Amino acid sequence: MFSQAEENYIKTIYTLQNGTKTVINTNLIAYKINTKASSVTDMIKKLSVKELLTYKKYQGVQLTERGEKIALKVIRKHRLWEYFLVKKLNYSWDEVHDIAEQLEHIKSDTLIDKLESYLQFPKFDPHGDPIPDRDGKIILTKTVNLLNLKVGQKGTLDSLKDSSDVFLKYLNKKQLALRDRIKVIDIEPFDNSIHIETKTHQLVISKKVAENLNIKI
Repeated sequence: MFSQAEENYIKTIYTLQNGTKTVINTNLIAYKINTKASSVTDMIKKLSVKELLTYKKYQGVQLTERGEKIALKVIRKHRLWEYFLVKKLNYSWDEVHDIAEQLEHIKSDTLIDKLESYLQFPKFDPHGDPIPDRDGKIILTKTVNLLNLKVGQKGTLDSLKDSSDVFLKYLNKKQLALRDRIKVIDIEPFDNSIHIETKTHQLVISKKVAENLNIKI
């Protein structure tokens, strides 16, 4: 059993490692969790004693195999709850993150297994992120960043690099959603903004927006 704070730290470190064995700087963790570096150091010591991570002084931290399993368990709960909130309770995809942050710390494995079964074992959450199964296995989809597409190329909006509320609300305004078919019709040489076409409309998006959209060709 781990505290909510411990689970948040483990999940944050896992996300920062992004599926690699990268050593994560403690200042970056402090920035992501919005806390003081001294608080991060204290928590790292606790998690190290519990063999959830290894700490290298002046370098950073790295999750152990046990730590990764705990992180994936929390992520699985978070993404299943997001899926439930959108598909069954009709929340918008920009409304569910904070609620799922609370629900992800429920301890009952039986409840989560029943939730997954009730939802018919979804593989991806409303933002296109893969949902780990109960063994921590993840289905990865091969995608390319929209910035890498050339004029005339097209694909399906598969997932988002940024799933913050403010970005999701921006996509709502632009009438862009997952599974939309997108075609690049022009690229501005001056600022690399991209003219795209969907089934319903055309629009221009900035380079910053484009780099947060992952496309399945």
